[in-house]
Amino acid sequence: MVAIPYPSGPSLRAPFRARWLLASVFALVLLAGGYALVLAQVSGDRGIAPTASSTDIEVRGIEVDVTGDNAEDARSKGWKEAARKAWAKAGGPAVSDGQLNGLVSAIVIQRERLGPKRYVATLGVTFDRQRAGRYLGGARAARASAPMLLIPVTVSGGTYTTFEVRNPWQRAWAEFNPGTSRIDYVRPTGAGGDSLLLNYGQAGRRSRAWWRLTLDQYGAADALVAIAKLDHQFPGGPIKGTFTARYGPDSTLLESFSLNASGPGELSEMLGQAVDRIDRIYEQALADGKLQPDPTLRLGGSGEVDPAIARLIEIGRAVRARNAAQEAAANATITPEAVIEGPETPAPAPIAVRQITVQFATPDPGSFDASLIAVRQVPGVQGVAVTSTAMGGTSVMQASFAGDVATLAAALRARGFNVREGANALAISR
Repeated sequence: MVAIPYPSGPSLRAPFRARWLLASVFALVLLAGGYALVLAQVSGDRGIAPTASSTDIEVRGIEVDVTGDNAEDARSKGWKEAARKAWAKAGGPAVSDGQLNGLVSAIVIQRERLGPKRYVATLGVTFDRQRAGRYLGGARAARASAPMLLIPVTVSGGTYTTFEVRNPWQRAWAEFNPGTSRIDYVRPTGAGGDSLLLNYGQAGRRSRAWWRLTLDQYGAADALVAIAKLDHQFPGGPIKGTFTARYGPDSTLLESFSLNASGPGELSEMLGQAVDRIDRIYEQALADGKLQPDPTLRLGGSGEVDPAIARLIEIGRAVRARNAAQEAAANATITPEAVIEGPETPAPAPIAVRQITVQFATPDPGSFDASLIAVRQVPGVQGVAVTSTAMGGTSVMQASFAGDVATLAAALRARGFNVREGANALAISR
């Protein structure tokens, strides 16, 4: 028998080392590509800050066509005529041109064409509320709605866009003046992470836990989704716009309507009209009692309080009532002569609020929502923010907790979680 030596040494280690090096390089390329993709989604000039948010009285869509001795004279006459038309449209009484000039705070140029002696334009006129309010019967009804997060969605060429790129529908809402509206709009600029968090997928999401986290980021109580579907007949040709007003986490339909523009030059005007009309739809829904914050968003789950939490609340109320009764009885039996002054008992020091990292297993969307809700309902948790989402893996959240890590770990164990403690961090799973 001839013994064949088993190959070893550098002849085998070299291929293994090469494959390991190749796998490492491939993993680094994937990580770099993912980072570059996320960076590309949040970088760049994609935000449009709201340009109008005053409480002044604004009248838009005033058309003028006047002539003058020269271009400047024609424009001056056009602006004066626009002020008179806007004042009449606002329902103001007859006033002199001098008085009217003192009430105008701004002229907004929506569209204009200048000739040597002619001025054709569509203008908006803004009247100062403090000065014009007494002529117009006082201030308009104050805002009555809760803060509503506005998500403008553009549908064009089969693409659904919110803040991924700057678009005319986003700009129309940024130029809208909500100061006189009864709706308290929360209008994101679209910069930074807005394009990742407030996309069209979020507008159709049903998870209350996701919505609650999103609304907490912007200080809103509910959401409004304004959709503009733009159909271009051909490049440079007529544009048909179909506009839909929806609200709430269930994307409840309020109303839909259509407008037309003869070409790209009239698109901005059409979108401005659509914004005004959608605002009136939301105001009417508010007056009809439809535009109320969804109660399940405040509870963060299915809309029902956890029975264990409800029991704890009942026990706490009973204890407070018993302590109040005992204190009242003790005060009734103590006479002023029996009171002995002594050193004051110092008030207990406030409990510090810590930011605790919580890693939680998320094999499916249901477990993701259940873990978020469970952590939010722990007494002492003041808020949670998801920092990493990995369906089928391990997601990460930051919990603001009035207490230490051990206390939070014990509370989660009582809720049926397997908990591992680390340095200001927890890992939980079912």
